[in-house]
Amino acid sequence: MSVTETPDTRSERRPRLSTTDLALIAAFAALISACAYVGAIPVGGAGVPITLQSFAIMLAGCLLGPVRGFLAAALYLGLGAIGLPVFAEHSSGLGVFTGASAGYLWSFPIAAALAGFLVKYAAGRARKTRAVFVFLCSIAGSVLVVHPMGIVGMKLFFDVPWSDAVAYDAPFWLGDLVKTTLVALIAAEVHRAFPQLLHPRR
Repeated sequence: MSVTETPDTRSERRPRLSTTDLALIAAFAALISACAYVGAIPVGGAGVPITLQSFAIMLAGCLLGPVRGFLAAALYLGLGAIGLPVFAEHSSGLGVFTGASAGYLWSFPIAAALAGFLVKYAAGRARKTRAVFVFLCSIAGSVLVVHPMGIVGMKLFFDVPWSDAVAYDAPFWLGDLVKTTLVALIAAEVHRAFPQLLHPRR
């Protein structure tokens, strides 16, 4: 026996973003933009600046989940692409997406989505309030996505051997461990205070 679906029933099944979701996405895109200005100190042989961007990216994923975290990072990239000076060193425009730091930029939405997915589904309701589990979810996004894509981007831009590209990336690891620790501590406390943040009622 088949049940005929109407447009109303199909729309009910389709996940939709609420006004709160949109506000959170916009707020975290703004946070990422602000964090791009903090530090912005060129390090390593590639001269790619170290900032708090990755902190805000991973915090967005760990707090908002895979979809909203991805959209917050993508919105941030979109703002920079249309000319707003939201990237490190007040840069903007499409040219940044083919520069030395392009690999890192392209990795941001994917890393946020992965970290958010792991916090929401691997850590789950029982462990998302424990910093050690959030740390593991966040560092996975960094290790599996941000650093590999950053290395690929620098190899292609500078046309250097893989060993040189890896060396260019090495100075960022210590800072990432510190930032990931902060993400874990903050996200765990926020999830303890707002247990429905990753699982909003529709």
